[in-house]
Amino acid sequence: MYKINDNYLKLQGNYLFSTIAKNVNAYKDSNPEANIIRLGIGDVTRPLVPSIIEALHKAVDEMGTPEGFRGYGPEQGYDFLRNAIAKQDYQARGCNIEADEIFISDGSKCDVGNIQEIFALNNKVAICDPVYPVYVDSNVMAGRTGAFHPVTGGYDNLIYMPCLKDNGFIPELPKEVPDLIYLCFPNNPTGMTITKPQLQEWVDYANKNGSIILYDAAYEAYITEPDLPHSIYECEGARTCAIEMHSFSKNAGFTGLRLGYMVIPKELVSNGVTLHSLWNRRHGTKYNGAPYIVQRAGEAVYSERGKAELKEQVNYYLNNAKIIKEGLLDAGYEVYGGVNAPYIWLKVPNEKTSWEFFDTLLHEVQVVGTPGVGFGAHGEGYFRLTAFGTYENTKEALNRIKNL
Repeated sequence: MYKINDNYLKLQGNYLFSTIAKNVNAYKDSNPEANIIRLGIGDVTRPLVPSIIEALHKAVDEMGTPEGFRGYGPEQGYDFLRNAIAKQDYQARGCNIEADEIFISDGSKCDVGNIQEIFALNNKVAICDPVYPVYVDSNVMAGRTGAFHPVTGGYDNLIYMPCLKDNGFIPELPKEVPDLIYLCFPNNPTGMTITKPQLQEWVDYANKNGSIILYDAAYEAYITEPDLPHSIYECEGARTCAIEMHSFSKNAGFTGLRLGYMVIPKELVSNGVTLHSLWNRRHGTKYNGAPYIVQRAGEAVYSERGKAELKEQVNYYLNNAKIIKEGLLDAGYEVYGGVNAPYIWLKVPNEKTSWEFFDTLLHEVQVVGTPGVGFGAHGEGYFRLTAFGTYENTKEALNRIKNL
C-alpha cells in the first residue's frame, strides 16, 4: 500500500488566501448583487506597460521564424536578462554580484518554497511572526518542523521572532541560534522597513553563528525613503551569509506572466560545498527555465523607457497606499506601513479578532482584506489591506470603511 507524505497533515487548514476566497464566494452566492471590493490578496490591477507589451510581441514574432525560434533555454536564465539584473539591480548600487550568481525562475514564491530543499531537515529555522505563510508551510511540508500547537499557534521546531508594535515590527536577534533565517523587507504583511545598520546587525549575526539569511526583497521597488537598503548585499559580509529572492510581480505587474530570480553568491560554502553548485544542480534537474518571451519582457523592465513607465505604475499603487493610510488615520485607526510598501497594517478596533473584523468588513461594507492572524499568532488583532486595487476602488473602499 502506498503511503503519503504525512507532513502535509500538519499544515493548518487551507492556504490562507484560499480560505479567504472560500468565505468571499460563499457571501457572494448569498448576495449575488453585492459590489465586493477586494483589497486582500496582493494581486496587481494595472495592465502591463507598453514597453513590456512591445517586447512580448517582438519575442512572439521571433518564435515564429526559423532563425528566431528557441526551444529549451538555459535553466539558469538567458544571459541578456541575467546581465541586466546584475548591472542595474546590484552593480549600480555598489553590490558585487555577477550575472552567473543569478538564477531566473517563474516567481519568488516558488524560490522561497523550493530553496529549503538544499538544506538538511535538522536545520533550525527562524521566521518572523507575522510572516508570509509560504516560509512556514514549505518547511512543514518538508518535515523540518514538529507538531503544531493550537494554543500557541506555533510549531515545535521553529524559532519564532515576534514583530510587534513594541519593537517597531522589526524582529530581534534570536537568543537560540538558528541555521536558516527568513527575512522580508519591505515586509509582508506589516509594510515596515529595516535600516541599513539594522540589517547589518543581522548579517554580522549570521556570519558569527554560521547561519544563512533567506532574504525576500520582493517589494524593494516600493522603497521611497532614502538610505533604506534595497538589497541585503549592500551590507558588508552579506556574500558569505545571504541568499536573496526577487520578483517581477509587484514592480512590473508580472503576476500573470510569472518571473523572478534568486541570487546565490559563490562564497556561500558548507563543508567545502558551495550552495551555488547545489542549487545549480537542483535547478537543472527540476526546472526547464522561464519562457523565452517572458524573459524578453523582463529585459524590457530594465530599459530606460521601461523604468520610467514602471516608476509611474509603482507610484500609482503607492498613492493608493497613501490614500488608505491617511484616511484610516483620520478615521481614528492605528495604522502602520503604506510608505515604503504596498501594504497597510492596521490595528483591529473594538477588541475584535482578525477574523471577526474580516467578517465585519465583508458583511457590512463588502470590503475584503486579510486577517492578521493568518500570517501567524502575533498577527492576531491586526489586519492587512493592499494598495493593489484600482484608484477608484481604493477610494470607495476607504469611504465604506470610514462609515463603519
